[in-house]
Amino acid sequence: MEQAQQRAGAGGQDAPAPRDGEDGRSGTALELLVHGVGGTTPAEMLDDPRTVRVTGDHIAAVFRRAEDADAESRPEDYRGRPVPEAYVWCNLTSGNGTRALWLLLLPFMVVNLAHWMRPSARGRTRTVRLYGLLVRLAGLTLTVLLVAGACEVALDLVAWQCAGTRACAERHSWLGFLSPVMSDGGWWSTPGRRLALAAAVPAALAGLLWYLSLRTWRAYESQQPMDREDGPGDGQEAAPADGHGVAPEEDRGTVPEEGQVTVPGEDPAHTALGRPGFWYGRRLVARLRAAHTAAALLTVAAAVGAPAARFDRRPGGPALLDTLGWLLMAALAAGAVVVVAVVCRRGRSERHLDRELDRRLVRHLPLAALALFVLALLYGGWSRPGWSSAGRLPGDMTFGGIVLVQGLLVVALAVVAHLLHRSRPDARAAIRGLGGPAVAMLACALGGVMSGGVAQRVSDWLDGTGTSIDGPPVLLTWQASVIPPLLVVVLLLCAALARHTWRLARAERDDIESDHPGEAGDPGRTRRIALTRALATLTDRAPLLVAIVSATTLLLGAGALVGALTTDRAPADAARGTYAVVHGAAETAQALGSWLIGLGFILFVTWGRRAYKDASARRTIGILWDVGTFWPRAAHPFAPPCYAERAVPDLTWRMATWTRATGGRLVISGHSQGSVLAASAAWQLEPSARKRVALLTYGSPLERLYGRWFPAHFGPAALGSLHEEVDCWRNLYRTTDPIGGPMRLPGDPGPDVDRAPLKDPLTYGRTELHPLPAPILGHSDYQADPAFAEERRRLLARLRPDVPGPRQTGRAPSVPAADGGTTGNC
Repeated sequence: MEQAQQRAGAGGQDAPAPRDGEDGRSGTALELLVHGVGGTTPAEMLDDPRTVRVTGDHIAAVFRRAEDADAESRPEDYRGRPVPEAYVWCNLTSGNGTRALWLLLLPFMVVNLAHWMRPSARGRTRTVRLYGLLVRLAGLTLTVLLVAGACEVALDLVAWQCAGTRACAERHSWLGFLSPVMSDGGWWSTPGRRLALAAAVPAALAGLLWYLSLRTWRAYESQQPMDREDGPGDGQEAAPADGHGVAPEEDRGTVPEEGQVTVPGEDPAHTALGRPGFWYGRRLVARLRAAHTAAALLTVAAAVGAPAARFDRRPGGPALLDTLGWLLMAALAAGAVVVVAVVCRRGRSERHLDRELDRRLVRHLPLAALALFVLALLYGGWSRPGWSSAGRLPGDMTFGGIVLVQGLLVVALAVVAHLLHRSRPDARAAIRGLGGPAVAMLACALGGVMSGGVAQRVSDWLDGTGTSIDGPPVLLTWQASVIPPLLVVVLLLCAALARHTWRLARAERDDIESDHPGEAGDPGRTRRIALTRALATLTDRAPLLVAIVSATTLLLGAGALVGALTTDRAPADAARGTYAVVHGAAETAQALGSWLIGLGFILFVTWGRRAYKDASARRTIGILWDVGTFWPRAAHPFAPPCYAERAVPDLTWRMATWTRATGGRLVISGHSQGSVLAASAAWQLEPSARKRVALLTYGSPLERLYGRWFPAHFGPAALGSLHEEVDCWRNLYRTTDPIGGPMRLPGDPGPDVDRAPLKDPLTYGRTELHPLPAPILGHSDYQADPAFAEERRRLLARLRPDVPGPRQTGRAPSVPAADGGTTGNC
């Protein structure tokens, strides 16, 4: 087994080279299987309990059957069949208990998705660049919001309000040393020192985010893709880009479409996923990590220093401290300007592997912010006779400012996305190109709910009576109060979707019975199949749901901000004196919102604790990351890491080294999310190697999800180019599958790619071959369908000739398939 690992891990260097005269065209074929979300075992993928790891590690690896471990040394044994291999990558998204901490990063992951949801564009270089800038700024506000929420809990509620109030401090004896009354004027009891001590909590949060980002950066972004030797002249490379397909000024040439730079022989429709440096964002993530870490520390420093500076500006205050306060605030403002400038700066290169790092910036910016944080602690902890804490901590309108900036950024992002979509309309794009702004709005809402929920729960815990302390800022109470109206909208939408699904299920019953002529009808089974088909169509309704929820969230958030700013009172208090129904609704929304946000916080903590201890729950969270962390961290460095920056290079290396070392050709077979990885890896191959690869996808979300939500990278032009560049591509799907679907390629290639929908279940009733009722498979077990083996056999047979089969420029002639559908030549 070790020898097999060495041969395969070295790209087959010890394997026999192609014989003279073969030109590498008749070598052994390889079938590379890639699983989907949730993962599986090598034994299940290869249908053999005896498997060995031939290359890779415990995180991601390629496995073979034990009998195939030395297949390179026995090519004569594989003349009529391929060497099956399985690439297992599930541990990239589900690992040890520390992965439970990734739940804290959910808003960051969502805003990073918005970055890649840019619509396709034509000749809009500056607009494309502006789109990326707005998303990165929205991501920066989320970092500030999360840290500000921690400051609200530790500095305002605990150190300022509760420790400064006798009734609250007596109820929580562990705060006795911070209370001026209970400690009899102890050293830590002054407001500034209480704030300085409490600042350790948000500073620790900033340190944790920095550590998680640094640790995953070293494990994920440091995986280098294959460096092509052909260079830009192979006709498939693009110029450096900032993550959107836009080149910096010094490298920019003519821009035909999507902000891409044309090089001689380049296909302008080629997706950015084929650029050598696309899956290597090490430099950008390091720069953003430094900027966001500095922003977090500066936020904590401002929370400590601003109240002290405000007290020092009172008439008759000490002139020295007043001057130091102004200097500190000026330094913090200058630091904030630098952070924003760093976030706005471009630097992601996709044309080549950008191995450089901005070492001075990455090292000095967080250290400078840390120095200002220490200075703020010293300044805030200085002795100030007569200073006492009362009411809320000054500066509670910080949350209002953050919410206002986030709303303006989302509106501006929507305008930019609309302009891009108009330049190159795509009828299939989600929400008419506004998917990115809608998802960015949801990310901001998630951040607000998480920070506000923690503040509300801590406030209720500290002051059960609601009389000893003032509690969190009024805006957070308003934000909690808009949750019940938002849930009402969601419930109405769900009711409308349920009604539509029920109607569709009734309409499907006649089609199901016509698909199985001559069989005795079973009303119960017909209803189950029809309902499964109808439920599968809900995926196509997701854009409408996201659009309405996002728009409602924006309007309710704006209303909450206006209400908090104009009244400076909680909704129930602000509604006093109005109509009884209005006052009652405000009281109900405020009470119910507080309860709901508390319930959400409890569920969040419970889920995180369970995920920390339970591997199965951790795998469930990993499924969420399978979908949400496919993309590089281009907008937020604290998002969960991009597993594709490891998986795509793994697959690319495996395919390229196999074809080079053995002269063989291969079929890469991907299920569900594995098909997305397979397509991305195929784009990364050199054109000559790509022509030796056949692609088999099943249950694939390539067009149904990725093509609609990420049109700039998986749109019709990109998928159409992939179809033309690989040797052959076949796609299988079912009408009962809620995830997979047809490719709908431009030019109506029809059966060139998509096979007719597979029957599900395979048999309607009991037969001699299936004496027991066949299950409804939906998204799983595509290998159980005879069509899978048939299509795989066709692809492997096509790969055996010495030269690739002829490509069809028009619609391929259809031939009957085993299931009564049609299948075509590639």
